[in-house]
Amino acid sequence: MRFNRTLLSVTLVVVALVVQVSVLARLQLPGAVPDLLLLVVVALALVYGHTSGALIGFGAGLLADLAPPADHAVGRYALVLCVIGYLAGLAKPDNGQLRTALGPMVVVVGAAVTTTLLYAGVGALVGDTAARHVGLTNLVVTSAIYDLLLAPFTVPLIMALARRAENDPLADKSSGGSDVASGWLAAGTGLKIGKQRGGLRLKTARSRAARAGRIKGVKRL
Repeated sequence: MRFNRTLLSVTLVVVALVVQVSVLARLQLPGAVPDLLLLVVVALALVYGHTSGALIGFGAGLLADLAPPADHAVGRYALVLCVIGYLAGLAKPDNGQLRTALGPMVVVVGAAVTTTLLYAGVGALVGDTAARHVGLTNLVVTSAIYDLLLAPFTVPLIMALARRAENDPLADKSSGGSDVASGWLAAGTGLKIGKQRGGLRLKTARSRAARAGRIKGVKRL
């Protein structure tokens, strides 16, 4: 990944983790906790694609596994967010821009449900049965609702930042001249105007010479 992409991803992941642990986790909401870290991974994956989404998801999940007060096995959430980042990246459009806001909202709901189910499934494999005591259905419903309510305030902003970080000023400057030149040659704006002006001057000179010849001929007669 590019340096600006990596720097933005690391910054957003760290800020999201701090806000989630220090603010969202202490709201004592019924059911699940709003997963701001998941929204960051989904938003970046929708811009960067499935490969970068998987890498960002793995790094974000591993950081969440190591950050206190994590009480689960290290690598559990990293695996889940890696899969989510890959799947969300597959929803990236070819042109890089989404036409409607419905697409990201559907991806957010699907990611919230899939994250809860995968996290509970991996926990069941390692002997963690906490999801059964809380209620898996309650966790799935509340996580989808919380993330969907939080998504309009975070996902569009993160996607806009990610798209802006992709615009390298040096690359724009180097490609700007060739684009302008190719546009000029293709449209013919500058060259056509020059040719038209030259043609008009040549026609004017010829018409003046012809008039002068006619006047001289008349005088000779």
